[in-house]
Formats: sequence, structure tokens, C-alpha cells
Amino acid sequence: MIGRKKELQRFKEAMESDQSEFIAVYGRRRVGKTFLIRQAFENRFTFAHTGVARESMAGQLANFHDSLMEYGSEDCPVPESWLEAFRRLKKVISDSKDARKVVFIDEMPWMDTPRSNFTAAFEHFWNGWASARNDVVLIVCGSATSWIINKVIRNKGGLHNRVTGKIHLRPFTLAECEEYADARHLGMSRSQIAEAYMVLGGVPHYWSFLRKDASLAQNIDRMFFSEDGELKDEFDELYASLFKRKEPYEAIVTALAGKKSGMTRNEIVSAAKTANNGRLTERLAELEQCGFIRSFHVVGACASAIVYQLMDSFSVFHFYFIANNKRRSEVFWSSSLGSPMYNAWRGLSFERLCLQHVGKIKEAIGIAGVDAEVGCWRHVADEQYPHGAQIDLVIDRADNVVDLCEMKCTDSPYRVTDTDMADLKRKCDAYRTVTRTKKSIHTLLVSAKGTEPGMYRNEINCEVTLDALFA
Repeated sequence: MIGRKKELQRFKEAMESDQSEFIAVYGRRRVGKTFLIRQAFENRFTFAHTGVARESMAGQLANFHDSLMEYGSEDCPVPESWLEAFRRLKKVISDSKDARKVVFIDEMPWMDTPRSNFTAAFEHFWNGWASARNDVVLIVCGSATSWIINKVIRNKGGLHNRVTGKIHLRPFTLAECEEYADARHLGMSRSQIAEAYMVLGGVPHYWSFLRKDASLAQNIDRMFFSEDGELKDEFDELYASLFKRKEPYEAIVTALAGKKSGMTRNEIVSAAKTANNGRLTERLAELEQCGFIRSFHVVGACASAIVYQLMDSFSVFHFYFIANNKRRSEVFWSSSLGSPMYNAWRGLSFERLCLQHVGKIKEAIGIAGVDAEVGCWRHVADEQYPHGAQIDLVIDRADNVVDLCEMKCTDSPYRVTDTDMADLKRKCDAYRTVTRTKKSIHTLLVSAKGTEPGMYRNEINCEVTLDALFA
């Protein structure tokens, strides 16, 4: 098992508890939720069931009936309601001789079909029966993160405050991807692992398609651009698995893909052609809960200055190279290496990589324990600063220092030029003038290979290399 130590410990605690436990596990499609649960309990369940995608109530009940039969239910007709189905589940649990009765319901959101009264029956099962016992460990899981959060974890009805544990299973970090690559003998350098992460994110299932007998470029060509590529249609399937109506969410993500620095809410409304209402608020929150976007405060601006930014590496790759790709070449990626489009994507994606591992950057410069606001800063062009100014990573620290971060993706140590230094000084000056900060301003350069010795090297306060992101 790669990583997941905290999650495994939580399951261990549930098994050792002297009361019934109700744990909700959520996370994006293919992140390894089912694998984790089955490994943690060694597939030893009192009852286990998986909901069926896009199936009717009758189909869901028939499928649940089959699972009941598999785990020892008496032979009887398919239940006609969820109340009846959960009554039969109670009997299966009661008849079990297991000391701790582990019940695992996977892909639960698919079971909640329209007018099925599924949630009411489930609430009755837990509140009226299972929670009163001291031997049930109930684990519910689903890729539709928003459903798990809104219908289970933040339920305002019968399940309010009933969950005893929640696990948000996140993608692997760079360090965990390196461990995974080593375990599978992929023979990848850290630079190659970082580039694979910029394509696949930290989604373990995507990494499982990498073959050790092929180069990274060959693997990407096969997975995305070959006729039978494993990830050729994954983008459509990804959003369809998470949201019952994927189109509004894809419209938001598509809008954000067009602006690397992110968008305000009003800019999203205009670009996505959507209404500025409570439903938009919900969709933005759901996309953030799933890990596709992030919202952050523009440092030094008013409290309402919130920017939304597309953070999912897989989605960024899709919009750059697949969404409007009219070339049908099966070696598209290999032939694109070094092209202007490739270099632009690589620079953008390295910035995303740094933002996804900002905790490691803080560790590298020795401020892991310092309270800090992490965000961005941008200033619209005016008479004083006709070119405007933008800093994609600002670390505003409680110890009276602000780190203004530049992120550069290079294959060799980065050479700080006259132009670079002039641009950096202009940004620092604009930040100090516009925000009127009294804090010290430090410049921080994050680059894959560090910097070349040169006349400007000493003017950079801190350097962070790619290796630090793997720490």
C-alpha cells in the first residue's frame, strides 16, 4: 500500500471502537477509494454492495437483492422499496457471527435515484437501528463527492452530525508517485515523474497504465492518442461520474481553462454563460470539493476579491492537447515535444505543480510552522504600471515577511537575466506600492534545477528546487 497511513489508522480505530462507527469516504473518480477500503479490511465484510451507474430504482433494488443473497439473506422476492431492502440488511447483520460487522456500500450516490426515498430509508436504517448497536462499522463511499458531502456529511435532516468519521481521499503527492513508480520498476527520473504528474495528476489508476518497457512520451501517446487509449475518453467519463448533469460543470471548467491566472465569479458568469445565483455557488463549491479548482483570496485586496483557478492537471492537459486537437496522429505527443505549445503547457503546468505542493515549498524555506496566507496578487495596468503586475504565488507570513514567488520549469539550472531581474524588481515595487505593506519582501525562485551562478543570484532571497517538492 503506497501512502494512506492516516486513512488506514482511522479504519483501525473504527475496528477497535466500543461503539458503532459511520465513516464516509469520498474523493474523485479513480483516486483509489474502493481499493483502499478493500485492502484495509482484507475484503472481509459482513455485507458489501456497489451501486450501479445510471440505473433505475428497480435496477438498483435488484442489484441490492443480489448482494443480500450473496451475504446470506434468505431467498425471497426482490424488495420493492428501500425500507424493505434495509430491513433485510438488518437481518443479514443480525445473523452474522462477526465480532465487528463491517458493512461497505460503494458508489452510494448512484443508488439515490429520483423519487426512490433512498436517503429516508438509509437514515432510518442508521438512526433507528445500526447506531443503537455497538458492533457495526458502516462505510459509505462514492465518487460523486458533492452527494457524499451534502447528503451525508453535511446532511441537515436525519443524518445531521451522525457521521463519526470522514475521509477525503486525495490524489498522490509527488513523493507518493515516486514510491509508486519505484514499486512498479518504471525507471523514471524525478524530472520524468514531475512531467507525468503534470499530465496525470496524482491519480493512482492513471499511473497504473504506465508501462516500464516504454518511454514517458510513448506511454502518453498510447494512453491518450492511440485508437484504444486507456484515457482517450476519460475526460467525459470523469465529469459524468461525478455530476448527474455534467454540462454546467464542464462549462465552468472550460471557462477557467482559458485563463491560467484564474477568474473572478463575474468573469466566470460571462465566460461560461451561466446565471449568477445560488446554483453557481453550489457548483463552484462542488468543483472545489472534488479538487478540480481552487478558490483563493487576492492578497492585499478586499475580502470579496476571490479568484477561482483550474488546478486539475489532467483537465489542463485535456484542454491544451485533446479538446480541440484535429490531428489524429498516434504519435502526437512524441512529435510535440519541444514545440511552442508544449513549452507553454510545461511552464503553466509546473506552476500548477508548485501550487499543489506549496506545503513542501514552505518546508523548504523553513516556515512550515509559520501561519501564512497563500494566494496570488495581480494589478491591472495603469499610468504608474502600464504593463500591470501579476504574481502567481504570494506567501503572506505572520512573521512580517511576504514571499513573492517566481516558478520556472527548466531542464538545467536557470539563468537569471537582466530582463528577469528588472521584471522581478518591478513586481516587488508594484506590490509594495499598491498594497502599502509594511512587511519585508523576499523573492523566492522555484525552479527544477536551481539557478546558475551569476551576478543576480545573490539578489534572490530563497531558492527551492524540484527535489524539495519530493521531500
